[in-house]
Amino acid sequence: MSKLGTLGARLHHGEVGYDFVKNRKIWYGISILITITAIVGLAVRGLHMGIEFQGGAVFTTPKNMSASVAQTETWAEDASGHDAIVQKLGDGSLRIQIAGTDTQKSDQIKEDLSQKLDVPAEKINADLVGPSWGDQIANKAWQGLGIFMVLVVIYLAIAFEWRMALAAFVALIHDITITVGIYALVGFEVTPGTVIGLLTILGYSLYDTVVVFDSLKEQTKDITKQTRWTYAEIANRSINSTLVRSINTTVVALLPVAGLLFIGGGVLGAGMLNDISLSLFVGLAAGAYSSIFIATPLVADLKEAEPQMKSLKKRVLAKRAQASAKGEQTPADADEAPYADDGTEDAAAAVVGPRNQPTSRGRGRGRPSGKRR
Repeated sequence: MSKLGTLGARLHHGEVGYDFVKNRKIWYGISILITITAIVGLAVRGLHMGIEFQGGAVFTTPKNMSASVAQTETWAEDASGHDAIVQKLGDGSLRIQIAGTDTQKSDQIKEDLSQKLDVPAEKINADLVGPSWGDQIANKAWQGLGIFMVLVVIYLAIAFEWRMALAAFVALIHDITITVGIYALVGFEVTPGTVIGLLTILGYSLYDTVVVFDSLKEQTKDITKQTRWTYAEIANRSINSTLVRSINTTVVALLPVAGLLFIGGGVLGAGMLNDISLSLFVGLAAGAYSSIFIATPLVADLKEAEPQMKSLKKRVLAKRAQASAKGEQTPADADEAPYADDGTEDAAAAVVGPRNQPTSRGRGRGRPSGKRR
């Protein structure tokens, strides 16, 4: 077995682990700092909306154009009086996007471009997008996003509980804010592909969060019937038991997206890939982070505010203090900590999971060997 596979098995069985929940204030602080930076970037720079959202014209030249992208961009801006985006396609043709133009002005721009590029005007294809159509697309995008978020909260509240639904909702807002803020800071154009990328990463982030929540739900069944572990400790075990899986799925998902972003969009100059690949790359990374460092610790905070969980935590700490005073081992420092003496062995075994199964060192300890007499 590989080292990563061995680590994953040890994490799943509770032999090793990192206390994510205990250090949750650090993760909250990091997330707040990143989120504030994203909001400031969004407020200062704003989003560079594509012509699909604000209207404009797209001109496509014939194949194998000799003019450079920079020179064509200058000509287009001089002819239109607006910012222009020029992309060189795989067949050598140029795609020129100019926002904020109407039908009458587009004809004049087309004539100017034909003279500058030394191409007959009839060979330059012009597509117009009206601002009203762009507004409809933007409204539909917001509606789709809102419906998605509502359905997510309802589903999680039914499948798990409202606290987990709230934590997942906060994590999704966290991912959206960071992704949109980075878009504003980088200055990439927002297109329908960007919206598709956002919806994709929300689904991925939700999947990663649900995996941890499902493990947490299973391990906290009948939690109040035992006095060995607090809710926060079991939540931390749930994160560790699914940690390697989250890392593997995130890395595998990021590799092809990184190829689209850095090779396709950067090296090869395929600018149309940037709008969707950047949202996917940032969103996938933020989604993996939020499912581990935000969603589950937040659920632990919400649950431990309940009277039952507060009472359980007091009982657990009191039992550990009593055991420490007697010089006995506690579940926090024992490889094979004894179950509680209150008749809840089965419940504790169901909650704690594989870590507390007898190991080869202690198998049969204190029990008679051989056939029963």
